Amino acid sequence: MDTLPCLGCKGLCCGPVPVTENELKKIKKKIKTMPVKIRSELENQKRYYGTCIFYDTNNDRCGIHSVRPEICRMFGYYKELVCFRKPELATKNMNTNDPKKHVGMLTIDFTWSYFK
Repeated sequence: MDTLPCLGCKGLCCGPVPVTENELKKIKKKIKTMPVKIRSELENQKRYYGTCIFYDTNNDRCGIHSVRPEICRMFGYYKELVCFRKPELATKNMNTNDPKKHVGMLTIDFTWSYFK
């Protein structure tokens, strides 16, 4: 499977990110188990306005990759979430009848203070 050309993007496509209650719980658990130094470095990075608070701009990757929201897992591979650098990867259609309810947006409704 081809991968997205994220290197160099600095998270510009990442955010604001809609999250479900279950995703928030997983992220909160991940943040609490993260070493303090790593968490602090991630929290204090300068980001572009509106981009995800968990995008690690220093390392140019998702800082919570193992628990990233479903929308992030689908990005670039679904026609409704196309990567502008590699649009040909977007071959799937999203299931619009998904019963999961988003409770807010990372960066807007849920900031670092929520995860402490």
